[in-house]
Amino acid sequence: MKWNAFWGHLRTITKHRHTVMRHCRKAGIFWQGLRHDLSKYSPTEFWQGVRYYQGGTRSPNEAEREALGYSLAWMHHKGRNRHHFEYWCDYNPATKHLEPVEMPTRYLAEMFCDRVAASKIYRKKQYDQTCPLAYFQNSTAKKRGALHPETERALMELLELLAQQGEDAAFAQLRQRVEADRAQRRRKT
Repeated sequence: MKWNAFWGHLRTITKHRHTVMRHCRKAGIFWQGLRHDLSKYSPTEFWQGVRYYQGGTRSPNEAEREALGYSLAWMHHKGRNRHHFEYWCDYNPATKHLEPVEMPTRYLAEMFCDRVAASKIYRKKQYDQTCPLAYFQNSTAKKRGALHPETERALMELLELLAQQGEDAAFAQLRQRVEADRAQRRRKT
């Protein structure tokens, strides 16, 4: 085992988690932020991350995918973390296909926090408030319609607000959405 990869991966995922936790606090989902990405410390995800560590500039899942044709760590991760849109795919009995399901607001909020934090961690000094939007616009998820249309619309709105007006405006809007959703869920119970 390469100790540099071990400590580098541990430092990268921990820094990412702490950045997401700060963002989640701004978004009004503090407790969710505390639980964010805990599966990255599980043996299935952690040791693959060490093995395919990329120096903290790129996800080890990408290198694992290049080496194996798939990423065991990613498949484990997306199935346990509801802030990933890939979690929100289900079998549609009418079409007999897997299709995206609309993400609940609290997980959309965590996904936004995660994307901003990942851009900051991987882009480092090259980060600016347009990076998360540019990354999403160039992603295969956007090109292939992997998100539910309403989830994609809401995410794009937030990413564009971040790019145009900055974090304060984007997190204020996100917090309003989270609070409105929380109030609506309380009325239903």
